[in-house]
Amino acid sequence: MEKAYDIQAIMKFLPHRYPFILVDRIVALVRGETITALKNVTINEPFFQGHFPTYPIMPGVLIVEAMAQAAGVLAIESLPAEQQGRPVLFMGLDKVKFRKPVVPGDQLLLEIQILKFRSNIIKAAAKALVEENVVAEAELLATLG
Repeated sequence: MEKAYDIQAIMKFLPHRYPFILVDRIVALVRGETITALKNVTINEPFFQGHFPTYPIMPGVLIVEAMAQAAGVLAIESLPAEQQGRPVLFMGLDKVKFRKPVVPGDQLLLEIQILKFRSNIIKAAAKALVEENVVAEAELLATLG
């Protein structure tokens, strides 16, 4: 990885902002291939107020969204410099599985691997892990706007 990707750098790639930006740091990135990102899950996340007040669990759709955001950074960084302003638009999901609940105090490790990147279409395999245990996985499909 050539440069650090803290939250300030990530916000240069993604249009998302609080409370919807779900990637805190990029720890590894190989352009055109893989990205590893972190999401620190804390009790002060707004979704925990209603999901569920007596047993807070991160909603599965937000775990998938975190994986998609990490994949978006990878897709943008994999483009030639003259195309890097193009938005990455989520198109679909396949093979989604949720294995374990994610709770406050967990650190989600998001591992994304590009499977295909042809023309304007990106297909990626994504895994979310907590303490080396897979908690969710999916295949993501996106297009460049």
